[in-house]
Amino acid sequence: MSLLDMFRRDASSDSEEAGDRPTRSPSGFDLTPPAPDERERLEADLSPEEKRVLLQHGTEAPFCGGLLNNKQPGVYCCRECGLPLFRAATKFESGTGWPSFTAPIDETHVRAVTDRSYGMVRTETRCARCDSHQGHVFPDGPAPTRLRYCINSVSLSFVADGQPLPDPLGRGDSLSSELG
Repeated sequence: MSLLDMFRRDASSDSEEAGDRPTRSPSGFDLTPPAPDERERLEADLSPEEKRVLLQHGTEAPFCGGLLNNKQPGVYCCRECGLPLFRAATKFESGTGWPSFTAPIDETHVRAVTDRSYGMVRTETRCARCDSHQGHVFPDGPAPTRLRYCINSVSLSFVADGQPLPDPLGRGDSLSSELG
C-alpha cells in the first residue's frame, strides 16, 4: 500500500479515537497526547500566529515562513510538542511558498485527517502526539514517494544536526542515528 493510500484510508476515519493510535512509534518516540496541564503549558508558549495556525488550523501567508529557504541539515519538529516530523534531507523546493517534504521521519508521527474546508477535499496533516495542525499532503510531489507535505513554517521548529531535540514534555525521546 502506498503512503498516499495509507493517508486516504486514515483520513476516512476522522473519528479515530486516541486509544486506536499507537503510544510508541517504531522509531521509539512516546506518542501519548499531552495531559491537560501539559497542553495548557505548551499552548501558553506559542505566539499568536503559532496559535492561529497550530490550534485553529490556519495557514501562514506563502513565501513568508522563516523555514522556507532553510537548507541546513537537521530535523523539523512539531513547534508545539517537539515531536520530530521531517528530515531536512526530504525537503524540496516546490514553488508553493511553504516548506515541502517528500516523507515524514516516521509515518506514525504524522496523522492524516480529511479536510473539507473552503469547498475542497484535502488531506490535512497533524502532529500525531499533540494533534496540532501542520499543513496538508498532496499527491504531486517528486519521486520516490510522489507526495508533497506542504507544511507551515510556524508549525515547525528546526534542529540542526548535532543539536538536542526539543523535549518540552520531558519524555527523554531521541533520534537514532539512522533517522537523524
